[in-house]
Amino acid sequence: MGEKKRSRTVAIGLMLFALFFGAGNLIFPASMGQHAGTNVWWAVLGFVFTGVGLPLLGVLAMGYSGCKNLQELASRVHPKFGLFFTVLSFITIGPAFATPRTGSVSYEIAVRPFLANGGSDLSMIGFLVLFFVISFWLSASPQKLVDRIGKILTPSLLIAIVILIIKSFITPLGVPVMPTAEFATPSIATLQGFLDGYNTMDAIASLVFAILVIEFLMEDGVTESRQITKEVFKAGFVAVFFLAVVYIFVAKIGADSVTVFGIQSTGAPVLSLSAMHLFGNVGAILLAIIVLLACLSTSIGLITSCAAYFHGLFSGISYRKWVTLFSVVSFLVALFGLKTIIVAAIPVLMFIYPIVVVLILLTFLHNLFDGRQCVYAWTVGLTLITALINGTQTAHISLGPVDSFFNSVVPFHALGMSWVCFAAIGFIIGLLWKVAKKSA
Repeated sequence: MGEKKRSRTVAIGLMLFALFFGAGNLIFPASMGQHAGTNVWWAVLGFVFTGVGLPLLGVLAMGYSGCKNLQELASRVHPKFGLFFTVLSFITIGPAFATPRTGSVSYEIAVRPFLANGGSDLSMIGFLVLFFVISFWLSASPQKLVDRIGKILTPSLLIAIVILIIKSFITPLGVPVMPTAEFATPSIATLQGFLDGYNTMDAIASLVFAILVIEFLMEDGVTESRQITKEVFKAGFVAVFFLAVVYIFVAKIGADSVTVFGIQSTGAPVLSLSAMHLFGNVGAILLAIIVLLACLSTSIGLITSCAAYFHGLFSGISYRKWVTLFSVVSFLVALFGLKTIIVAAIPVLMFIYPIVVVLILLTFLHNLFDGRQCVYAWTVGLTLITALINGTQTAHISLGPVDSFFNSVVPFHALGMSWVCFAAIGFIIGLLWKVAKKSA
């Protein structure tokens, strides 16, 4: 029985890894490795912290919180904020950006290179129709998600990645060169890697995917809160362990590739050129398999999670209809192309990400301040201010004197980290407010 339980935990962990592991998880460390050069390991240190550590904390935070979903957790700030933030998060990682991106990335890396003259609009439409039809079919029966992803897709994905990594060690592409300016020193490289880890969006997704893990555990008879937290941690650790391994070695491939291919605009050509160099045409096919499996797995997880949430919010519309809606909308957004989707998502990410990190941290500190709403409200409230400024500046929306103040006065704002100061101040004010109200 114990062996069966361990096998189930590993299967759930592999499912969680596959849900996290979209093609962006390959592209971003490859590009980072190119720019980091000889400082690649320092950059990897920062990247792993946000790309691996925060998703693990997010999964663990949901298990620790005892909340049944992200909305309940965010409602600790205020019920209206909980609804707003949860809907925004699901739309962001769902039909607006992340889900369409899985289809677009699949086409750009796994299909377009094999088409004459880079393909056509008609070929892209045809592929996206097929991609989201498959996503729809695999998302329509969520009870089979673990078996289909954790036991079938993920092992295939890992095998393909391991083959690429092993070959890169047997016949290295080259040696790392001097880093670019943003990775010039070990400390700067670590910070830049930390910020680059945001691009994976996995900290946001962790608060959503954790619910799937908890539901699967409860189906297996795990109902006691402490045991749920323990099992969620085990499954989360399995997932992030494989994420860390992939990030480390893909970044190395990126660093080694510069002497052969030069600096590329994104991680996509880094991977495709590296695979072709290491394996020839077989390498291109191998990369296509990796990308398709990664993107399809993530697409399924996102559509499933979004449909389950909105079905709970609007029970009059069936789960299957929500799956249909999100599959169709994701297809339509994907038609705009990968570059448009990525550029449009950045301002929204800059707004959401600091709030997600703060919510995770407050969850673990919950008992320290007796879960008082004032601490949640003050901390998240001040974080919202700088998150909004970051989002508007990234979107190139001028706020005049407000921009000038933040750019010249607020610490770490140029690095996109000014929210840390605001969150700390909000937390302190919240604690003082709690004490004042208690003594009043």
